[in-house]
Amino acid sequence: MPPTPQTETELSLRAILTGALLGALLTPCNVYSGLKIGWSFNMSILALLVGFGFWRAAAHLGGLAPWQRKESNISQTTASAAASIISGGLVAPIPAHALLTGESLPTGQMIAWVFSVSFLGVWVGWYLRPLLIERSALRFPAGAATLEALRDIFEQGREAMHRLATLTLATIGAAGIKTLDVVFGLPRWAPGPGFAQYTFTLEPSMLLLGFGAIIGLRVGLSLLLGAVLAFGLAGPTLVASGSVLLPANADSAFGLLVEWLIWPGVTLMVCASLANLAAQLRQALVRRGTVRGGLPADWRRPGPALGLLAATALTVWLQSALFAIPLGIALLAVPFAWILAGVAARVVGDTGIPPIGAIGKVSQLGFGVAAPGQAITNLMTANVAGGAAGQCADLLNDFRAGHGIGASPGRQAVAQVVGIAVGSVAGVLSYQALIPDAALLLTPEWPAPAVATWKAVAETMAEGFAAVPADARVAMMLTAPIGIALGLAEALARPAIQRWLPSGVAVGLAFVIPASISIVMCAGALLASLAARLRPDAARRHTVTVAAGLVAGESIAGVVAALAAMTR
Repeated sequence: MPPTPQTETELSLRAILTGALLGALLTPCNVYSGLKIGWSFNMSILALLVGFGFWRAAAHLGGLAPWQRKESNISQTTASAAASIISGGLVAPIPAHALLTGESLPTGQMIAWVFSVSFLGVWVGWYLRPLLIERSALRFPAGAATLEALRDIFEQGREAMHRLATLTLATIGAAGIKTLDVVFGLPRWAPGPGFAQYTFTLEPSMLLLGFGAIIGLRVGLSLLLGAVLAFGLAGPTLVASGSVLLPANADSAFGLLVEWLIWPGVTLMVCASLANLAAQLRQALVRRGTVRGGLPADWRRPGPALGLLAATALTVWLQSALFAIPLGIALLAVPFAWILAGVAARVVGDTGIPPIGAIGKVSQLGFGVAAPGQAITNLMTANVAGGAAGQCADLLNDFRAGHGIGASPGRQAVAQVVGIAVGSVAGVLSYQALIPDAALLLTPEWPAPAVATWKAVAETMAEGFAAVPADARVAMMLTAPIGIALGLAEALARPAIQRWLPSGVAVGLAFVIPASISIVMCAGALLASLAARLRPDAARRHTVTVAAGLVAGESIAGVVAALAAMTR
């Protein structure tokens, strides 16, 4: 018989240590995928299944105390907080800073910076929790999915073991394929040399296939559309007209083309994201009955207030000490973080997709006005808003899962802080192992689309639009209204219409990553959609689990390969 809520263990040492260990192992996976494709993976369900499988086996074989639901929740909260540390800047503002200055932050300073902006996000999430979790009808899809998995594995032990076995096989398979690719170099297929030059190849990447299964058919097809427009139509046209000078013996046109394509691509992403955010915010403001009751009692507790004060002081001090940002501008970054993290939390609650890129761009635009001509100030103050928004969204998803089983929010906040401490160290060390030299970025091996976007916006805010090629400025003016229209349509159209609309963010993203990435991700989305039609029940139960294993397996093998290359 399961323990009663009064006796159920929650913030145990083994729960914290399990989450910390899993977080340390999973964080490099998100760093790897973030630098590859600009996206990260919510590790909550993966950490939940692995932790459950280990302690269930330990209880069966070693006679240890049974692993309990609230311990599982604390463990996955710690692990997911660690893995989401990349929103603190590791795959966007920090590498962009290195490219702009020619210098990378020392290890200790980078760890402190990533921790500080994430620490601020924890307390923003704490104060938003009563409004958005307890008194709101917001779904928080990632948190709801974690809650469903948590209930499933404790109510149906056999189902849990099936999911764990599926996860293990997918992880081993993906790691094996990546290892073969690293050791022997698996073939890439293209219809012809011209296609390969414009990156239209099939990559043997299980990570991309897994991400495709997660993002869904609409986004997958939008990526394919963007790849065709960018590298199939615009790219050859630019080369033929002389706008982009391509050497005759160049194996890949990606590096030269992306310097031009980034401008219409970023414009499409930013305009679509901001229009969507504006529409979402308007809907939230006019929606009646979303928040009920008086001032939440949690807002009067001294502990969280001290945590918020400490996070604010640390963030402001580090902005000044590390980047020479004036005190007034550094202080202004904190209310920016609050406002924009709140907007991001609303979007995550509705859609499950954290708009961290758009949040960063809003902040960059704001500080472009407050501190004109200062690229580094623009970049790193925006990092505060983006990092806080990322951790805020992650914690609110964890709160959503915990609320469903009666978990203690205070203990979850403690687990989140432990997670970001572990993730800060693991994430920074992983980033430095994968990217020992910033010159490796913005290449076919490490496209780092988020880095390219943040760097481009910072340069534009500092130098003005004279830094943009003239024909690229024309492309920006053409893509801006398209992005706005798509963003508004995504937010305002009926669901039956939304499913047929291209995603402006995904189409724009395809302009700054190799076409091969978009093709394989689209293939993953097609396979997942086919599985959902043919075997809907099995697909519902296992698609996310298989995808998580594919992402984790290739990421882990890729990180190990990079470390091995460094030692050689």
